[in-house]
Amino acid sequence: MRGILPTVLDTRFEAILSQERSLAKAVAATMVEMNPLTVWDLMMLPVFFINFLKFRRAREAFTLNFLFTKKLALEAAFDMIDKGKTKEEVLARIENKTGDILDSDTKGIYSENIRRRQMEEINLLIEHYCKLLQAEGRDYASLVKNAYQTEENYTAFLQRLKLVEKEVNRAAKQTVRTKTASAMVSKMEKTTEWMRMAEAEKIFGSIK
Repeated sequence: MRGILPTVLDTRFEAILSQERSLAKAVAATMVEMNPLTVWDLMMLPVFFINFLKFRRAREAFTLNFLFTKKLALEAAFDMIDKGKTKEEVLARIENKTGDILDSDTKGIYSENIRRRQMEEINLLIEHYCKLLQAEGRDYASLVKNAYQTEENYTAFLQRLKLVEKEVNRAAKQTVRTKTASAMVSKMEKTTEWMRMAEAEKIFGSIK
């Protein structure tokens, strides 16, 4: 929790973060698959544990990367509502943080193009999280229902989010430029969209 005595806003913050983390982990589970066990894994436990640790770390790394823009935007939205910060102030803070990451990148993985596209995603997410944080409810489903009212409104937001995320991914593919990276990004986008739409249907009662 964000405070010693959690407020309603704290509870909403944690509910949103928990949902985003669950999605990230679910997508990671489909993207980072453990290789089938071999006879050496069964006969030599150290080999199994080393491979398992690598597998877990790969999933954890994917989850953290997936959550990167979401956490920045959610914390910014929280500060706007809880501390009265302006959107310009929180965006400037994020600009500085991502700028520091760009300056410290010695491998050329993080580019200015990726950063610009991420800022567009973060800008959209801040609006979304502000809606959720100010809606009635303490769990994610209630917050979404009360913030968006209808499944159509919520899925319209998800489509906007899909488009800005696709631009981030396109910028990333231009940096990496491998067929493997392109295939992985395509799989990630399809998996993420399917999971989000299924969650939307569940929240609004289209499916039980």
